[in-house]
Amino acid sequence: MDRRHFLQTGVAGLTASAVNLAVAGDTPAPRVGLIGCGWYGKCDLFRLLQVAPVEVVSLCDVDSRMLDEAAGMVATRQRSRQRPRTYRDYREMLRQRNLDIVLVGTPDHWHALPTIAAIEAGCDVWVQKPISVDIEEGKAMVAAARRHRKVVQVGLQRRSTPHIAEARERIVQAGRLGRIAHVEIYCYYHMRARDNPPDADAPENLDYEMWTGPAPMRPYNRLVHPRSWRAFMEYGNGIVGDMCVHMLDMVRWMLDLGWPRRVSSSGGIFVDRNSRANITDTQTATFDFGDKTVVWQHRSWGTTPDPDYPWGATIYGDRGTLRVSVMRYDFTPQGQGERVHRDVAYELEQYPEDRTERDLERHCAPAIRGQMRNFLEAIRTRGRPICDIEEGHISTASCILANLALRLNRTLTWDAQQQRVVGDDEANRLLRRPYRAPWVHPQA
Repeated sequence: MDRRHFLQTGVAGLTASAVNLAVAGDTPAPRVGLIGCGWYGKCDLFRLLQVAPVEVVSLCDVDSRMLDEAAGMVATRQRSRQRPRTYRDYREMLRQRNLDIVLVGTPDHWHALPTIAAIEAGCDVWVQKPISVDIEEGKAMVAAARRHRKVVQVGLQRRSTPHIAEARERIVQAGRLGRIAHVEIYCYYHMRARDNPPDADAPENLDYEMWTGPAPMRPYNRLVHPRSWRAFMEYGNGIVGDMCVHMLDMVRWMLDLGWPRRVSSSGGIFVDRNSRANITDTQTATFDFGDKTVVWQHRSWGTTPDPDYPWGATIYGDRGTLRVSVMRYDFTPQGQGERVHRDVAYELEQYPEDRTERDLERHCAPAIRGQMRNFLEAIRTRGRPICDIEEGHISTASCILANLALRLNRTLTWDAQQQRVVGDDEANRLLRRPYRAPWVHPQA
């Protein structure tokens, strides 16, 4: 199979005919709602509109300006040219009971409750990564999906990135790496907020009380909204929860790994101490899978060891080494043999609107489209999608365990069946964050 044929019939292409069947003929277009109309909420929604004639009927966001802008953009993008209804409260949107699919693109601390509510309202759900800010939230999300028999796809789209899918099939599964015992995953982007602005009143267009929701209430700061909320542990799990989760999930998928047995971590704020951000600027985490170790490292300062791979994975085998990123992959055999290099495919000719869409990560667009096609195929067959909520839970929870290991300064041994830390009551109490009233933490 040559590369052109693979990219046409691989992960992104195999489900295309099935998706056409799902939305063809006299079947009404699936009715879609989006909760969280910011950067990646719109990015995911617009990719869905590119691959299927769905009807976006509802949008929800606590920022009225962002909500109004998104509604106008959707009206120009969808075939009906209809402007979707808008809501400030996702519960009101879901009470209408007029949706088939809900996309959740909120900040991380708002992933669990809307996802579970959408499932209970009878919807299949796409939720962005990481699925949760604590492990008990993730357990509850998996339980809700299974109890109501709903398809829940997680936006860990490395599983649908065409060149990464090719590397998995043609290098890893073909045995060209030999025995694999060690993987390094890493991110050296200078992505941590460096500002230290004063607290202020929230802008009139933002319902800050609702934006905070179950998270701890802290004074409004312009770093919080939009997008820079990732600088605060109150709303997520730092760079490990944001970037490691992608690479760990990719490696788990490529190597067919389940839960890690032990997780350890070290790091802190070592360099950028003047920022308002409270997430680590330097951190290493080790995920022990028994016969394999996966080691994460991030630095939000200094230089990257390899400019071609500032965020990626290096998989070591006794017959070769594979480097993988969102932009490319490189296979280097041990000794004699053929080197292989591939670059990301952009699909700009097929989807020219990608060229001008504001803030779009163009290299990610084909992967999101592939993940969306897979989602729709799973809805049609009522099967499990490529990144089912349980897979997203494993990858998310593993990253949360890394942060807990750092906080407690010790290695955590994980019982995957019981989903508890072995012999560590203090760690187990931290598997569930306290919720701010009146919000109630979900239970499995």
